[in-house]
Amino acid sequence: MSQQDIIRAWKNREYRESLSEEQRSQLPENPAGIADLSDEVLETIAGGMMARDGGGGGTGCGTGGNCSRCNPCSAPK
Repeated sequence: MSQQDIIRAWKNREYRESLSEEQRSQLPENPAGIADLSDEVLETIAGGMMARDGGGGGTGCGTGGNCSRCNPCSAPK
């Protein structure tokens, strides 16, 4: 398997799953490691923008309905 095929298999799940069992067993471990997060960890992750008032902390805007620090629905665009 070429280096390009290995990298493609690391990055592309559909491609990786299209490989035979033997080919998948020959793939080296992805150097980025396994990104397997528990549901408990995923529930604590917040992404999006900071609060528009410039204040740090909290979960900020864009966190699925947490508008306690900002209101992105009424923010000027």
